[in-house]
Amino acid sequence: MLKGDKVGLRARHEDDIPILRTELYDDVVNSSRAESGPWRPTTPGSKDPRLVVDDKEQGSVKFSVVELEGGTLVGTATLWGIDNHNRAAHIGLGLLPSARGKGYGTDVVAVLCHYGFVVRGLQRLQIETLSDNSAMLRSAERNGFVREGVLRSSAWVMGEFLDEVLLGLLAQDWKQEAKV
Repeated sequence: MLKGDKVGLRARHEDDIPILRTELYDDVVNSSRAESGPWRPTTPGSKDPRLVVDDKEQGSVKFSVVELEGGTLVGTATLWGIDNHNRAAHIGLGLLPSARGKGYGTDVVAVLCHYGFVVRGLQRLQIETLSDNSAMLRSAERNGFVREGVLRSSAWVMGEFLDEVLLGLLAQDWKQEAKV
């Protein structure tokens, strides 16, 4: 397990899937804001690629996020779009509603940075988030990410186009603070 100050990132367990499906992906508004496509219901027990980990998939690494105190599941974290040639990847995370506002997002980003820069040897990490997602913007900027641009009206979310903010962090600008 990779450890931060408050959370750990571990492999996805089978019993995580129903909780993540119910609390993150069955929430139409949350899922519509987090995904790049339209929300659609999934059949219980189906092999939803957002939840089920394919260990052979080289382009992404999916983690379950747990509280260090007690080991309670609090969300998901992903390093995706891994480009080994250009040594770059994207960061994504989703916290269960009960885990929001506790500083877990900032800690998850820190641990993903450690994983990307130290474990994987990447040069660049990138985050794209909706411009009104102040929690993700704060978490990224607290970890040294810099706003590099705004993608105007690039996300169709619940009946309207929204702007996305593009943030980047280079290995040489990263300040390692997470305990891992």
